[in-house]
Amino acid sequence: MKSICTLLLAVFSFFSIGVAQTAPPARTDVYHVNFSKAALGKAAALGEALKSGIPNSPMPGHFILLRHQDGAEWDYVTISHLGTSTTLTAAGTPPPATLSDLSDWHGDTYVNGPSWAEFSREMGMGDQAAKTAGSVYVVSVYRAAPGHRAELEKTLSAPAGRRATASGNILMMHLEGGAWQYLTIARYNSWADFATNETNAVQDMSKGKGGWYDLRDHVAFHTDTLTDRMAP
Repeated sequence: MKSICTLLLAVFSFFSIGVAQTAPPARTDVYHVNFSKAALGKAAALGEALKSGIPNSPMPGHFILLRHQDGAEWDYVTISHLGTSTTLTAAGTPPPATLSDLSDWHGDTYVNGPSWAEFSREMGMGDQAAKTAGSVYVVSVYRAAPGHRAELEKTLSAPAGRRATASGNILMMHLEGGAWQYLTIARYNSWADFATNETNAVQDMSKGKGGWYDLRDHVAFHTDTLTDRMAP
């Protein structure tokens, strides 16, 4: 009896550890998400200007700048860490003069997400930045069908499948701003890893299962955009 109890305890501990390891990190921090579309002929200049991050940021250097390769109509997305809270004032935050003639339009949304340490690790920044310069990022935004928000969040929070090749994943939730509720970023070490992931996903779809079908049970709108990293 003792040996059976010991075995059951070991099995329970194994699965408990597995659940703890795959549970998504708590969304404790606030981030500012800025989608920008360059004015005609100004794409390169806008990209260079955005590399400086948010002026007077409360967390200097805590941002990632991604450049559109294929997908939605925006050219750049900047995701800036603001700490565990932020404050807006009536004066607002006027854009720097250097940006006034470079952008056709932009959209701002505040979201919650994991700690900066977790975000940096998943996105291949910090000490990893030099080794992950060739990373590919898929930026997605989602709006749930009415009454399906909890189910959509559960789907987006689920651990990646056995054949997924992403090296990092982030889930963020809308606080104020755009007409979407969740933003995800998946990082792949290379275009080859991304292609392998898509090949595996299509094979699963041919069997009538997988994330493609799961999302379509709960999502009213979403976009996926392939990007590369410009900064840091």
